[in-house]
This record gives sequence, structure tokens and C-alpha cells, in this order.
Amino acid sequence: MCPPRSPQPVAQGELRSVPRTQGRSGSVADFVGRRRELKELREDIARTGLDTLSGRKAKAPRARVLLIAGRPGSGRTALAEELVREVAGDYPAGVFRARLTMPGGEPAGTEAVMRALLQQLGRTTPPGAGEDELGAVLRETLADRPAILLLDDAADVYQVDALLPDNPECLAVVTAQGPLTGIPDVRPCTLGGLDTPSAVEMLTQRIGDLRVAVDPRAAEDLAEECGHQPAALALAGGWLAARPKATVTDLAKQLHDLPSRGGGPVGRAFRLVYDSLPQPAQRTLRLLPLAPTGLVDSHTASALAGSSVAGAQATLEDFAALGLLRPAEGGLFLLPGCLAPLVRALLETQERPAEVQLARARMLERTVRLLHSCRAMAEVDHDPVRDRFEGLPRALRFADRRAAASWLDTRLPALTAAAHLAVADGELDTLARRLIAALVRALAEHRGTGPAAPELYGLHRLVLDVAERRALHRERAAALLNLADLDAETGRTTEALERYRAALDAGRAANDPYATGRAMESVGGAHQELGDCHRAADWFGRALSQALARGERADEARLYGRLGNVHTLAGRYGEALRSWRAAAAGHRKLADVPGQAKALSEMARVQEYAGRPEEALHTCREAIGLARQAGDLRLQAALQVRLADTLDRLGDPAAARLHRTAADRLLGDDPVTYEIRSGSD
Repeated sequence: MCPPRSPQPVAQGELRSVPRTQGRSGSVADFVGRRRELKELREDIARTGLDTLSGRKAKAPRARVLLIAGRPGSGRTALAEELVREVAGDYPAGVFRARLTMPGGEPAGTEAVMRALLQQLGRTTPPGAGEDELGAVLRETLADRPAILLLDDAADVYQVDALLPDNPECLAVVTAQGPLTGIPDVRPCTLGGLDTPSAVEMLTQRIGDLRVAVDPRAAEDLAEECGHQPAALALAGGWLAARPKATVTDLAKQLHDLPSRGGGPVGRAFRLVYDSLPQPAQRTLRLLPLAPTGLVDSHTASALAGSSVAGAQATLEDFAALGLLRPAEGGLFLLPGCLAPLVRALLETQERPAEVQLARARMLERTVRLLHSCRAMAEVDHDPVRDRFEGLPRALRFADRRAAASWLDTRLPALTAAAHLAVADGELDTLARRLIAALVRALAEHRGTGPAAPELYGLHRLVLDVAERRALHRERAAALLNLADLDAETGRTTEALERYRAALDAGRAANDPYATGRAMESVGGAHQELGDCHRAADWFGRALSQALARGERADEARLYGRLGNVHTLAGRYGEALRSWRAAAAGHRKLADVPGQAKALSEMARVQEYAGRPEEALHTCREAIGLARQAGDLRLQAALQVRLADTLDRLGDPAAARLHRTAADRLLGDDPVTYEIRSGSD
């Protein structure tokens, strides 16, 4: 971030930074007025509901809903934030926020909003879960937690209704343009403009006392020209703060003389500020609606406008001082919802489509490079990775792994939205695929595939969309396999089976033996999970035939183990023994001593099931010798316990006690928790 610059007088068409004390539009610290509305809202929290008055219930079954209605720019979000700040102490579970309208004006997906709220609540969600399942988890999480939900810019009643917890101790503060009919017992607090003293106070906060005290009547006239709208007042105050020699009267006259071309007072104030910007800054502002989720940082602005990162940071700070952007956490800036349509209209009328597409491509390319740098910080200890990282420009580097992980966490909603927008565009599929691949790898390195599974599920679905559109059979097979694996892990085995079969078809179309073999084995595993051992053995056999034909010894050994396991489950002990014997031989050829020991231990188990305890005793001893050779103490201990169980069945409890003592000695005071699992597990 660039250091602050000293204020200097500027002429029309110049842009200058404003001190922080005068330039934070929309923050709670700048909140003025609305005391009557705040009082009414607080009284509405405590008032008795209509159900109670009618004698139907002692308490409402759901959260109390407060609705703040007003046009964009009326300060409805600021009022909601101030209310939440004042009453937060009464709700010890905390405040959780969600925006229900996208920057382009379309409603946000309810499923995505639920996931965002659950993440704030510290709840993990199963990958691929639908709206009904996520809603149930959200209601369960908030069932006994007195919390506040701040739902900003609701588009319709259905969005809000799906998010309301069944807990009367919760409070939902909702902002919207108009009333939301359909939610009972809700009286909207409708906002107009600020009263004149509050409007003048807001100007005073931004430009200081002196110019207002010199001509207080002019300040009232300016507030009138701004329609007493907070957004228009913020823009007017920012314009004056950047021009210390300009008078309040001058600005009021300029606003009065501007022709009305739609947008009301906010639109006129925006045009005045926009016209005063130099051309490079105007172009940067016009391109900001391309930023996903409306959040922008110096790298995004730099890539969109083709400028330096330092220059873009200074421009964003100037925009925030002028009221064009709102500062957010993590070095981010937010394009206000009331200005987004105005800026988007400029983008559509003044930028050629080819230039817009080029700016979008530059932004995606910069994002890919940042993701590569983010991933590299997780494995910078490796020499090749360190060399690549040191070759990156300084502006793309992160200070350490923690800084990279923090950047990934704060930007993840925007990164995910960028991937969705790139795929929806249809003309940037190559960049979209690179972006998704980089994001998947960064998430896997910093979070692990398990914790990142919900995000990975959505990304794999995007890969599938691109692969199907472009007829990329190999990528389609990979995406289907990844999605099916996540379905199987969350218990959706039937859905997983369908995707595994589709992946098999795609692998065959791509002539990809790895994908086909992997899909056949996975189809067998799904059938085994569903309890169909006959079909499972058939598909494992098909996968084994391909592995044998290609000489893939590691796959052969694993598949023999899976066959042995499924034959054991089906009670076909003879076939199971042959399969486990072949698996042990395969591991021996690979010099995989632990694998050979585990295969022999499974052989011993099957021999016991088949009524051959003496053979099981011999095989188990052989497996113990191999485990000792591998130096695996926990495996040795588990085999000693298995050997003791066999000796108990043979009627030799003294020898069994000796082996159990040996197992305890191998692990010290720790209990024997090592479980021998077959290759299928």
C-alpha cells in the first residue's frame, strides 16, 4: 500500500488522495442521524407478536424479522449495521452476515448463501449437499444459539424464508428495496432521506467544520440537491474534500445545473464525481464491475486497467475517499450496490466488447498467477518450487505461508465466483480450466482435500461443464471420477455409481486406460458398498484383466486384494484364498513388504473362516515375520493379537496370553488400535 500523500489543491480532472479521517464512506463510525428509526427498530424487537396477541402461541416459532426497506443509496445497510452494533450484546452467539444480491443485480443462490453462513458458524457441510440438506443443517446449528443474521439486499421473500432459523431467540435483520409480503408479523421500517441537520453533519464529517460554518445555508442547499440521500452526500463530500478551495455553494450550483438523466440525486452526484476524474481513473472505474462479487483489490484493478499494482492501489484509495468505493477487510474495496448499475451502464456504453473481454482475460490470468504463488508458498521447502517462486515478480509473492493462506481464505468467494463467471462466459474456457486447476491445487495444499471437499465439489462440476461443452472426454472422465468419489464419501452411493459408469464411457471415448481402469474398479467398489458382491467381483475382475494386459503390477496386487475381500464377504473362501495368495505374490514382486504382510494376514483370516486354523496359524506367523522385517510395530502388534485369537480357538490359552503380552510390549502403554484392512478399504 502506498504511503499517504500530502493534500494539494487540484484542478478539474485531477485525482488526489484524501486523509483517512475524511474518507471512509459507509462505515459505522460515519453513521449519523436515524435515531427515530433506530428507536422504532429496537422497540420492534421487544414488541409482542400478532400470534401472541391472538392467543395462538406463547412465543413465535421462528426468529424475529426486522425489515429495513429503502432505495439503494438511502443508507439502509448502514442503519442495519448500526442497529446490529447496538443490540449485539443481547445475542451472545454472534452476528453472521450474507448478501442476497449479486453485483450484477441477480439474486444470489440460496445454496451458496447457506454455505457461506454455515462456514461463518464453523459448520462443515457435505460436498454436493442440496438446498434442503443445507437448510436443515443451518436450522439445526441455530436451534439453540441466540444469534443475529444480517441479510443484506434481499431480492424476494423466498430467499429470506429459506434462511430463517426455527429459534425465537434469534434476530434476522433484513434490508430490501420494498416490503417482503409472505413473512408474517413483519412491519417494514421504510427509509427516506436524512433530516437536514443529519445531512449537514454527514458533510461536516467529510469536509471539516470550517467550510460548513462559513455558509451553513449553502450546506443545507447542498443537502437538498443531494435529496438528503447518504450515498449522494458521501459523493458530494468526497468531491469537496479533494478540492480544499472549492466552496459548498459552488458544488450545490453545479449539482443544480446538471441535467437529470435518471438515477436521481445519487446519479447526478455520481456523474459530477466521475466527470472530475482523469481519463485513466475513469477507465479503471468503468472496468470494476467485472470484478467478481463486487470486491476488488490492487491486483484486480491493476489487471483490469493494465496498470501497475502500486498505481492501482493508490487509485482505489482515492476512489474510497471520493465515496465511489467502500473499504473492506483484507485490503479489499467494495463497489456500493447503488453505484454498481451506474458504473455498469458506463462499461456497456463506453467500452468495446473486445476491450472488455481482454480486461476480463487479464484479470483471470493475474488470478491464475497469484494462485500458483499461493500454492508455491505451501511447498516452498522443495528446491524446484522455491526456484519457481523466486522467479515470480515481487508483486506476486507472499511473505510466508500464513499470508498466502489468509489471502486464499479472504478471496475464496471471489475466486469461486471468478471460476463460475469464466465458465459461463463460454469464450474463455482455456483460462477457466487453468483457473479451476490452480484453485483446486491451492485448496488441496493449504486446506487438504477433506476440509476443502465442499469447494472442490463445485469446482469439479465446473470442469465437467466445460468438458461436456468442448467434448473433452479425458477431462470429462476425470471430473466425473472426482465428483463420484465425493458422492461416495458422503454416502450417495447410487449417485456415485451412475457417475462412475459415465466416467467409464468417457474414458473409453478418450482411449484413456487409466480412466477406464479406475472407473471399472470404482464401479466394483460402489456395487460392493451396495451389498452386490457378485457384480462387484465382476467389475474388479474386468479392471484386473486390463491391469494384467498392461503389466501394471501395483494395480494387479491391489485388485487381487479387492477381489479377495469381496469373495470373503460373499462366503466364497476358496476364491478368496486364491485372490489373497495372488495379492501377496504381487506385493512380493514389488518388494512391498508391508503390503505382503497385510495380504498374508487377510489370508489367515479367510483360512480361519474356512475352518483351517492350523493353516491360519502358519500364515499369521509368516506375516509377523514380514511385519518385523518392515519395522512396522503396530502391524506386528495387530498380527500378534490375531495370532492370540487363533490360539484361543485352538485351545492354547497360555500361548495366546504370551502373544498378547508381546503385542502390549511392542506398543508400550498404548492400546492395540491398528486394524488390518484389505485393499478395498
